Amino acid sequence: MITVENLTKEFKSYKKNPGFKGTVKGLFSREVVIKKAVDNISFHIDKGEIVGYIGSNGAGKSTTIKMMTGILVPTAGRCVVNGIIPYENRMENAQQIGVVFGQRTQLWWDLPLTETFTILKEIYNVSDQDFKERMAFLDQVLNLSEFINNTVRTLSLGQRMRADLGAALLHNPKVLYLDEPTIGLDVVVKENIRLAIKEINREFKTTVVLTTHDLGDIEELCNRIIIIDAGKKIYDGDLKSIRDTYGYKRNMDIEVKNADQIKAIDFNTHFNLPPEDFSVEINGNSVSVVFNRNKISAAEIAAVVMAKAVVRDMSIKETDISQIVKKIYKNGGELAWTRSQS
Repeated sequence: MITVENLTKEFKSYKKNPGFKGTVKGLFSREVVIKKAVDNISFHIDKGEIVGYIGSNGAGKSTTIKMMTGILVPTAGRCVVNGIIPYENRMENAQQIGVVFGQRTQLWWDLPLTETFTILKEIYNVSDQDFKERMAFLDQVLNLSEFINNTVRTLSLGQRMRADLGAALLHNPKVLYLDEPTIGLDVVVKENIRLAIKEINREFKTTVVLTTHDLGDIEELCNRIIIIDAGKKIYDGDLKSIRDTYGYKRNMDIEVKNADQIKAIDFNTHFNLPPEDFSVEINGNSVSVVFNRNKISAAEIAAVVMAKAVVRDMSIKETDISQIVKKIYKNGGELAWTRSQS
């Protein structure tokens, strides 16, 4: 559905020297500064995939999305969406994509929401029958009927985001671009938006490209993620692979009946692992263990504790995806890049 090959986008600006002298100097000679927002990125996205496209602020996420939607023209490389080059065939491309920018709206501010949908119906040449069927489906997944007669300016943030998502899907696009679709939303509305995206993908096989800083969205919706940093792609793979590469540590919390029993256990003698692979913190009758699952299993740790103490409760947590992403940024993405290419 989407092919991106060696995509590059450069922005030119002029360096301004400080002070009055710098201003005068700038009138006669200006130094050009070139900033590569996107640097030689390539990837493919199949029909029906939900792909998370993530990175820190300024990494180049939105710039990539704008080239894929046809808003920006690449400096080099090419992008093809369903057989169309977006920035060369803008109107044709617009007919097959939907876009939701979390900080902007495509709704008419002073019109009732129902009139916005009617206008979009005419813009996209949606037939009366298709419009009726799609509105019924969108109302089912987004519950639009509770505020569809209200003017857009009176909608809450959560209502407006649901309305924006509905507007982007009215013409049944083949590709849906979501840029921070849950920004600023409360937990309940976020969950509703996520469920709606899943249902739309399941019902229509809509390809979804999601950029977000909310890694809960990524874990809930995406099987594959692409991570970029400073305009370069540093990881492209599924969540399982990224967890195997970086999320090898587990957190195990054990509560025992008697604190003296846990203090009597010599974990270092039992496991003989370095601190980076195994560490223990005892607090009263609770023990917290951080361990490398590639070196030792939770069952081995539990067996040692249960042989010496009466266990009341036990829980195991995987490394949070946000911690994994932070680790990738700190390592410069080299290991992740190698893993994704192997």
